[in-house]
Amino acid sequence: MPVVQVHLKAGRTVEQKRQLVERITDSLVEIAGANRERVHVIIDEVPGDNWGRAGRLLSDD
Repeated sequence: MPVVQVHLKAGRTVEQKRQLVERITDSLVEIAGANRERVHVIIDEVPGDNWGRAGRLLSDD
């Protein structure tokens, strides 16, 4: 059972997340031979004030 976790800065629309899940699933099916019904995609949206990069919070940009 493939499980893919995607960590993104919060702010994507439901449609964007829907497309992301669909394309990740398609890729696992096409490239790795995964069973579509067994692919899980977990999207973890992280607020910019809970994520830092290069010594700064993403919300500071």
